[in-house]
Amino acid sequence: MRVVKEFVKEDIRISIFSWNNKYLIKFEYGPMEQTFKIPEMDILDENDLDGFCNGEFFQSVIFRFKEMGESFQKQLQNL
Repeated sequence: MRVVKEFVKEDIRISIFSWNNKYLIKFEYGPMEQTFKIPEMDILDENDLDGFCNGEFFQSVIFRFKEMGESFQKQLQNL
């Protein structure tokens, strides 16, 4: 597995890997993570991967983390 890029944006750790003819984009926030797999054939240039870390897609990742966090907290309270 090759690390393409790692950085933090809005408290979300973003890691991009190249592995098994796919790019893996992993978003981590607290105890939660979201991973997306993209065939390398669909990406012409590795810089195109930055589009997944901006705009509407990234906003949906943030929203999903909020939903995940609420579900997680609710479940912890029910234990």
